[in-house]
Amino acid sequence: MAGFAVSEEKNRWLQREMARLNVREEDLEEQFVRSSGSGGQHVNKTSSSVFLRHIPSGICVSASRERSQSVNRFLARRELLERIEAQTGAETGEMRRIARLRKQKNRRRRRAEKKDA
Repeated sequence: MAGFAVSEEKNRWLQREMARLNVREEDLEEQFVRSSGSGGQHVNKTSSSVFLRHIPSGICVSASRERSQSVNRFLARRELLERIEAQTGAETGEMRRIARLRKQKNRRRRRAEKKDA
C-alpha cells in the first residue's frame, strides 16, 4: 500500500488496523469522482472525491472533505475500517465516546431531579 499525504504515523496506524481487521487492498474497489461544495474551481476540475467499497462485506464509504485526493483516500479507508469494526460488534472509539456522554447526561439529569424534589 502506498503512503498517503498524511503523517508516517497515521500511515503506519492505517496499515496496522487493516492487518488487524484482515482488510486487504485487493478487497477494496476505489473510484474517484468530482467533488462538490467549497473548494472553488479546484474541485470542479479534479476528481478528488473518493468512493470506496469493501467487496467481501459490501460496505461503501465516500470521502470528499478535503481538496486533496490522497488525504480523501486515507479518510475513506479510516471510515471504512470504523464501519467494519462496528459491524463485527467490537466497540469503536466513537461508540465509547457516545456511551461516556450518555452517562454524563444521565448523572446531570439525576442531579437536577434531586434538586427539584
